[in-house]
Amino acid sequence: MTAIPLVLDGYLDELPVPDDGGLTARFRVISSPTDDATDETVFACRTADPHLAHALLNLMQPGDLLRIGGHLALPCPTDEGGPRMNVDALELLAPAPARHLAEMVLDRYGSYLVVFDPDVDTVPVFTESGTWVGTAEHADTITDLIRAHEAGSPPPTP
Repeated sequence: MTAIPLVLDGYLDELPVPDDGGLTARFRVISSPTDDATDETVFACRTADPHLAHALLNLMQPGDLLRIGGHLALPCPTDEGGPRMNVDALELLAPAPARHLAEMVLDRYGSYLVVFDPDVDTVPVFTESGTWVGTAEHADTITDLIRAHEAGSPPPTP
């Protein structure tokens, strides 16, 4: 397998998939040098860095503009699978634009679930097993609420 050093900017295509209990992650990045859909390339990516995997699984969302660095692994003709980007550097360049909500939406932040209701600013947060985490005052404070929960702090009262 040939590995080519590469840095590229692109959009996170979908929620990352955890491997090895969340220590590694698989994800896809869509990159286009011209912003024309006909020039887009989808890169299958993987990171073995637990810090990057944590950031991808807990802080990133589809549509985020990322700068990724690593090595593009090109398979030999006898290898199975296609090209893959082994990522060892990750930078959030711009968060995904806020989506205009017309109805209630359930979304995932890593192993947490949040409920967006277009009629209210507050956002209820639960673990994927259904444990109550708390209510974020608005979408920008969801990550703070999750961090407080993981640190063992009681949920703030609205």
